[in-house]
Amino acid sequence: QVQLVESGGGLVEAGGSLRLSCTISGGTHSRYGVGWFRQAPGKEREFVATIIWSGAHTDYGDSVQGRFTISRDNALRTVYLQMNSLKPEDTAIYYCAATTRGWAVTTAIDYETWGQGTQVTVSP
Repeated sequence: QVQLVESGGGLVEAGGSLRLSCTISGGTHSRYGVGWFRQAPGKEREFVATIIWSGAHTDYGDSVQGRFTISRDNALRTVYLQMNSLKPEDTAIYYCAATTRGWAVTTAIDYETWGQGTQVTVSP
């Protein structure tokens, strides 16, 4: 059974940067697309970014386009989310999720496995 573990969250001032990691373990399927989602208190889960297994295609939510970059190292089975120019409104729990679908997936329902989440807090 595939498992995902996020790391790298924390507290940062506005304008700062953080890099989140999502490490994949287990599972019999060798090719997972991975997405990042976030959820702030009282708000719905929001799509942030996704990357297909090969890394050849990525997609981003409108609110993070141009500030966040998703990448992956398949040898390490790790997906990264580099977050730059952070804003207080980026404060949320960030989740990574895995899908066996072969295209860039932006909807949460299409992801089969989720991590436990990591907190990102951006102070003004």
